[in-house]
Amino acid sequence: MNLGRNCCHRFGFPHDCNQAVRAFAQRQGLQRSDDEVCFLEAGGMASQLVREWMGIQQFPVATQTALHRLLGKLKQESVDTLTILVLGKGGVGKSSTVNSIVGERVAIVSAFQSEAMRPLICSRSRAGFTLNIIDTPGLIEGGFVNDHALDLIKRFLINKTIDILLYVDRLDGYRVDDLDLQVTKAISKSFGQQIWRRGIVVLTHAQLSPPDELRYADFVGRRSTILQDVVHKAAGFKKSEAQIPVVLVENSGRCNTNSGGEKVLSDGTVWLPNLVEKIVEVATNSSKPILIDKKLIEGPDANQWRKRWIPLLLALQYFLVVKPIRWVIENDIEKERSERPAWEIYDETGNKNVFYRRR
Repeated sequence: MNLGRNCCHRFGFPHDCNQAVRAFAQRQGLQRSDDEVCFLEAGGMASQLVREWMGIQQFPVATQTALHRLLGKLKQESVDTLTILVLGKGGVGKSSTVNSIVGERVAIVSAFQSEAMRPLICSRSRAGFTLNIIDTPGLIEGGFVNDHALDLIKRFLINKTIDILLYVDRLDGYRVDDLDLQVTKAISKSFGQQIWRRGIVVLTHAQLSPPDELRYADFVGRRSTILQDVVHKAAGFKKSEAQIPVVLVENSGRCNTNSGGEKVLSDGTVWLPNLVEKIVEVATNSSKPILIDKKLIEGPDANQWRKRWIPLLLALQYFLVVKPIRWVIENDIEKERSERPAWEIYDETGNKNVFYRRR
């Protein structure tokens, strides 16, 4: 199937637009081949193709078995579509993690090329289950939160439901500073704090030798706890609430493997099934998926909120202002009328009885 042509047909473009689609993708840092996910923007709309998940067959047999078991668990929970949003700073391995999960090169990864400046959605289907995974640009620019990137992501996600948030960082990032808190708070502000209840912290570059002769487990524990505390604060969780889960990832082709050819970490964990298992756990927990609608992005309508107070203000105005003034006016009129001379009332009404009442 010619994916470029298929995308063009969706927008009513002519047959010969394949080259234009590829050129557009190259300009936006997206896919350069018709064999990859076709993503085309036209008039603010995006076309997305769901392809058969063939990449799963590239995994070792044991990994395939584990993944099919986990996907089967989702189907048992009546979950037949899963949408994963991948967020984080630039250069932490977001795109590589997307490629590792899908088992295909759907996102461009290059040490000599800046990451994509626009979000990319990849959709794969397998045995009635559809996986949507959304790669995003880095959230930091020049040492500050990139508001432009956040705005692009928010607009891209309008009317989409997010089942899982993968917040990606590096395990070998030895410091956590104020910038990490700014990024996590920006995510909370943009998509709501509840999105963290569907969140997982993914630490890449997990095949490392810890510094200062630390044990691997100790180093991982310290790094994980520090990031969990940052997210906990940004999400506004209570101290008694459970911490966000952390999963380790090693996307490098030099990652160690076990006898079955599966990629393993320094502690022997087969990381891809472990990541997917954690995704399944979060996807089936008691929290609700996050619908990214206009109200969530733009916040509540301030004018609509003010309108709720109009009836109360009118009632207060009547009882505290209008009614007292009316009472004073009516009293003044009655008093003035009672003090008028009889001849004036007679002259006005012609009633002679007023002379007798005044005696």
